Amino acid sequence: MVIKNGYPEPDSGCTPGGANPYVTLDTLRSPSWRTGCVRNCESSESQKHLVYRWYGIPVPRNNTGATQVCELDHLVPLELGGADGLGNIWPECGPGQTSLDNRYFKVKDRVENYLAEEVRAGRMPLDEARRGIASDWTQYLDAANEYCRQSRKC
Repeated sequence: MVIKNGYPEPDSGCTPGGANPYVTLDTLRSPSWRTGCVRNCESSESQKHLVYRWYGIPVPRNNTGATQVCELDHLVPLELGGADGLGNIWPECGPGQTSLDNRYFKVKDRVENYLAEEVRAGRMPLDEARRGIASDWTQYLDAANEYCRQSRKC
């Protein structure tokens, strides 16, 4: 695990990232499209739990609701047409001593929501958003936090 700007980033050897070639910009802009359309199609939940072992992290117990400390997160999010395969998934964990909304995976969710909106609105090319979030998702934190404050969509 690598730390950038105080937040975890996945090991590129374990999680290089990837995009679903069938999810295009037109798909993402469709009002009927939902991430559930592609979730667990390429790999099952049980297969995804292998990723914890790759990272040497035990599968957390009672990892739901307010006690959730880890999320098997997509490096390139499904909201940007990210692949649902094991090469695009990593265990994003911690910190445990903070509220759920401030855990790393929830902070990254704000970045994902912001970038998805930027792409759908035509303010950022899809490939740029995918490359940017895969290389360093934290570079968008300030803009994402501002987006969330203004739009209240996060």
